[in-house]
Amino acid sequence: MKNPMLEVVSLLLEKLVLFSNFRFFSLDIPGEEKGWKKFYEVNCFLRGDLLEVPRTHLTHYGIYLGDNRVAHLMPDILLALTNDKKRTQKVVSNKRLILGVIGKVASIRVDTVEDFAYGADILVNHLDQFVKKKALLNEEVARRAEKLLGLTSYSLLWNNCEHFVTYCRYGSAISPQVDKFFEMLKIIIRDQRSVLASAILGLVSIVCMGLASYTTFPAIIIPFCLWMVA
Repeated sequence: MKNPMLEVVSLLLEKLVLFSNFRFFSLDIPGEEKGWKKFYEVNCFLRGDLLEVPRTHLTHYGIYLGDNRVAHLMPDILLALTNDKKRTQKVVSNKRLILGVIGKVASIRVDTVEDFAYGADILVNHLDQFVKKKALLNEEVARRAEKLLGLTSYSLLWNNCEHFVTYCRYGSAISPQVDKFFEMLKIIIRDQRSVLASAILGLVSIVCMGLASYTTFPAIIIPFCLWMVA
């Protein structure tokens, strides 16, 4: 049986990751609805290579399958609205992506290198420098990616595009981007100014909304927990 408290904490952390990485007032993806087409020398890529591109909000990852095809995990709200493959197979717009993240709807899909990269530069096997585990053989990496093609759930914390490629290439689903977020969160929590700020916000909420369980309890418990772990 799932723990409701853990689910709430997980949900809050996911939203924190979302807001810390997504610039909602800058919704352009490089090249979207512009002349973004760029030529890529696909002969430089090997089947099973891990491809990495900087996107507007986060770094995006995929596994090269050969023949100008890249498998990547992509959030897409359209998958929850229609089964029309002609519509869902079109390049995912930024709005579809953001709504897919919020709705936790995604698929591991195959796109051309051009559609995957959106005109951005591509790094090849760059994560090999940071992941301690040894990469699997390229053919095994590609086969793992191909077996996972299709619909999947999405989670910023537990199942994003980085988890997909690290599972395929290193045998373990990890996300250095999420790890960095948690390190930043630890720094914030351990800063005793956070305790003071949360206490002040709690008092303000009590003053504005009155003494009630839904205001008093968080006003006490949050500063206390921050104080204990600081």
